[in-house]
Amino acid sequence: MAQTSQLRIPGPTPVPDRVNRAMAAPMINHRGPEFKALLPELEAGLKWAFQTENDMLIFPASGTGGLESTVANLVSPGERVLAVTIGAFGDRFADLAEAFGAQVIRYAPPWGEAADPQDLDDLLSKEPEIATVLITHNETSTGVTNRLQALAEVVKRRQRLLVVDGVSSIGSIDLPVDRWGVDVAITASQKGWMLPPGVTMLSVSKAAWQRQAKARAPRFYFDWERAQKLQAKGMTFTTPAMSILFGLRESLTMMREEGLSTIFQRHLRIAAGFRAAGRALGLRLLAADPETASPTVTALYFPAALSGEKSEAVFKTWRDQGLVVGEGQGKLAGKIFRIGHLGAVHDDDVVATVEVLERGLEANGHPVTRGAALTAARRALESSEPSLVA
Repeated sequence: MAQTSQLRIPGPTPVPDRVNRAMAAPMINHRGPEFKALLPELEAGLKWAFQTENDMLIFPASGTGGLESTVANLVSPGERVLAVTIGAFGDRFADLAEAFGAQVIRYAPPWGEAADPQDLDDLLSKEPEIATVLITHNETSTGVTNRLQALAEVVKRRQRLLVVDGVSSIGSIDLPVDRWGVDVAITASQKGWMLPPGVTMLSVSKAAWQRQAKARAPRFYFDWERAQKLQAKGMTFTTPAMSILFGLRESLTMMREEGLSTIFQRHLRIAAGFRAAGRALGLRLLAADPETASPTVTALYFPAALSGEKSEAVFKTWRDQGLVVGEGQGKLAGKIFRIGHLGAVHDDDVVATVEVLERGLEANGHPVTRGAALTAARRALESSEPSLVA
């Protein structure tokens, strides 16, 4: 079996050597002075990356754990909740709220499309009982990024609580939490943070804390109030994922060295390179509007001759050459493949990935003009930086 040299899925993402070395540090007492010094350093770094002064909470869990913590702390059984879902992970957030007894109204544009702020405004105007809106910022199942700033303006004008799944966006795509009025923003370590899975991080506004005090859903492991009180003392309620937190300290250092604006522009530029390569290979982008194509995930349709069961042979060819990309999920299984390019992904990685993509498609009978995709990718990488999706 060939060794994977290029992990290009939307998560887990590649872990830089600096972060791996940091995670190899000797274990410490999670109730001791060393951890008490580490935790506020991480909280400060996360506030910087989230662009917020809100409280930060850290739990040992996946991104879904962070989403569940939000529902458990904010939503009461029987409460009407609006879920803006543009793909599989938006559906998961909605399903999660239903599991906690919420009456979920779903605003679900077709997969490949972003939510329309006017449609959201119309819906909220007809649903005065909805107090909470759940929005996925960046949908990795479709490679689409919602225009969150415009959606947030609607939610705040309608005076509803705004909860954002930023699992695959925060730290990679501009999401100024305070400026856009996001009450709860959730992310996870295995995405743009360049870490293994196992830690979820979220910011909580004053309005969200007020709601939390009134919510009636059961909670224990993810009890925000308990978590906040213990973090104020320099510890966590349950045993933290210590090695990942060592790595988080290093990844935050690396992010500060690069700078947030540079990180965001790098992701936009890398995405442009992959989209240009896809077009040169004769492949169609799933994102219906290029302006909302994700900076962190590119979803491309297989050519008709290679879709369905035949796509498995293409995935195998790529794997045999050391490249792993994401498969289609749900209704898109066998129809698309997804290239993850968030976190520690740079120009050389685009070149290496495109070379294998081209060889794999050609080996399975798709006609290609050799070198055209690589030329297109390089031109896109060298061109002026595109505008941020907002």
